Amino acid sequence: MKILIVLMALLPLMATAKPQELFWEDLAPKDFEAPEQQVDHGGENSMTQMSPNAPVVQELDGREVKIPGFVVPLEGDDDNLTEFLLVPYFGACIHVPPPPSNQIVYVKFENGVPIDSLYDAIWVHGVLETKQWSGDIATVGYRLKGIGVSSYE
Repeated sequence: MKILIVLMALLPLMATAKPQELFWEDLAPKDFEAPEQQVDHGGENSMTQMSPNAPVVQELDGREVKIPGFVVPLEGDDDNLTEFLLVPYFGACIHVPPPPSNQIVYVKFENGVPIDSLYDAIWVHGVLETKQWSGDIATVGYRLKGIGVSSYE
């Protein structure tokens, strides 16, 4: 009976738990060193991804997290995006070669989410998975089931 009372007292605290705030360095194992990228603006391999199979942090699998970054749209319409890549800096995967796969997150929102400006950083909140995803643009080390977005301030 005492355990039931304690659990009932803790329930409101558990329901309001905040997602774990992560930053890009948290997504790479401590001993991971990405090779230096040489940008070749026009060569045959100018958009080749460095480290397409970079190691991920397995302990993050299944965690509810919040990550800041920039959006590279993949699927959606004029009002909402249903799929996008979250990257650590503006222009990644578009104007410069993609970062290592452990520095890109594939994000999916079942019903879509409005993104006001692709030029501004945002926070993305969701459940992180350590499952690889590959597309035409890059290979990605993480997937995120989106819950919400907010401005990065």
